[in-house]
Amino acid sequence: KVMAAASDLVGQGVRVKDVFSPFPIHGIDPIIGIKRTRLAICSFMYAMTGTSLAILGMWYFMIQDWPMNIGGKPSFSLLENITAFIPVTFEFSVLCGAHGMAITYLLRNGTLPGMPASNPDPRTTDDKFVVEISTDNNSMSADELEAAIRKTDLLEISIKDA
Repeated sequence: KVMAAASDLVGQGVRVKDVFSPFPIHGIDPIIGIKRTRLAICSFMYAMTGTSLAILGMWYFMIQDWPMNIGGKPSFSLLENITAFIPVTFEFSVLCGAHGMAITYLLRNGTLPGMPASNPDPRTTDDKFVVEISTDNNSMSADELEAAIRKTDLLEISIKDA
């Protein structure tokens, strides 16, 4: 119902700012014009940073700074010891990727401690859906927007000042 209402509003020329729901609605982003996220690129970069730091650290600790003779393996070359470094490299990549994405998530969504919530209606965490429309980025007046909204199957209209 929300996807149909959002596509009806977009079809009438209304710019929908965001849609809030108690669960993810797959396919709503292209309807309301939200671009695909670039968070996967950030995650990959954090993981590659972890990979680089792990290999560099193990090379320094095990080969350069304090060479160790483990099972008679030569300790003078990174290429000869790279297979022993794979588990630690993988774990450090996951660690850096997870921590980097957690920090990015908190900063990007503005959910740091003490910050007010940007959710326009607390009922969206339970069972309600909210289609947020701003008069600032629409060419229609408030009355025209309200008339366009009433044409859809939306149940409640709440007008709030920014």
